[in-house]
Amino acid sequence: MSDARNENSVEALFKPFTTGKLQVANRIVMAPMTRGFSPNGVPGEDVAAYYRRRAENGVGLIVTEGTVINHPAAAASPNWPHFHGEEALGGWSNVVKEVHEAGGKIIPQLWHVGLTRKPGDLPNLEASPIGPSGLNLSGEKITEPLTENEIGDVIAAYGQAAADAARIGFDGIELHGAHGYLIDQFFWDVTNQRSDRYGGDLAARTRFAVEVIQSCRRAVGPDFPIVLRFSQWKAGYYEAKLAESPQQLEQFLTPLADAGVDVFHCSTRRYWEPEFQDSDLNLAGWTKKLTGKPTITVGSVGLDNEFGSSRGYNAHPAALNSLIERLENGEFDLVAVGRAVLADPAWTAKIRGKRTDELLSFEPSSTQTLY
Repeated sequence: MSDARNENSVEALFKPFTTGKLQVANRIVMAPMTRGFSPNGVPGEDVAAYYRRRAENGVGLIVTEGTVINHPAAAASPNWPHFHGEEALGGWSNVVKEVHEAGGKIIPQLWHVGLTRKPGDLPNLEASPIGPSGLNLSGEKITEPLTENEIGDVIAAYGQAAADAARIGFDGIELHGAHGYLIDQFFWDVTNQRSDRYGGDLAARTRFAVEVIQSCRRAVGPDFPIVLRFSQWKAGYYEAKLAESPQQLEQFLTPLADAGVDVFHCSTRRYWEPEFQDSDLNLAGWTKKLTGKPTITVGSVGLDNEFGSSRGYNAHPAALNSLIERLENGEFDLVAVGRAVLADPAWTAKIRGKRTDELLSFEPSSTQTLY
């Protein structure tokens, strides 16, 4: 492909996207990235300005960093934002106002860390970590399995968070069902060894997520977008698989789609890697093919060094070539950009304006600042 073709084709990223409940100005999504700049769980003016800068520079849809639901064991840091309580929700309301004034759209990522929390972690020292079977990602028993009543309380907390998101003006919600956190712990057979209705085979292990989705849908009505982020890999367990084949992936996705997911956010570490043998489709491509639902792809977009490396990551626009080809071919609908946008608030505007020589590089130290 010629350089001219490569440059011209960037326009595919800037076509509007509409699907029933979600309309965005272009295909670029700011990926959710934990930042830890919300003391006592309250996002302040600096957080609002951080998100506004991305909207001002043309990001089509912003997904916030993980923001924790109203459960005592949902978080493992006092600086992660809450999605409950008057002060925290007031902070988020200001974030929404700033993003909307800049012409952007924004959804919160609703999060519970489950058994990635360790006993004694802040902000709630006394809260015991929770998980479907009390097992951490190594399969070690840490706590007792959740009772069905306790599961019901967590599901209700997700529903309340969804209702609050709609009330304060967000444009939808994303449920964090990836990377080994609580919802994903129900999905994975290493961490879910229950014998009741929340355990069993892969399809049965979606029940908790299905009930979370249904709770959120009841809270927000039929027209509010619900995005589900899921992954095969888990933090520290990068070769983990929920589904080993397209057939298993379909068994996993069907109940989630039927429950009311509008968009699947398919988290991979490298978007260009095929998910299964004998096909070039990545996880987002397979998910769209199997469910017919719109999908978001993600994984080292716009960088010359893939996720998981300790080196810096130079902005690398040429690496977008295959991504854009896949987008033009309809493999997926939206593209989430993480570290490139974290380090450079104007990444989207620079890509659109072909000012690639101005792109800023991501360094590990970039996470210490709200650029």
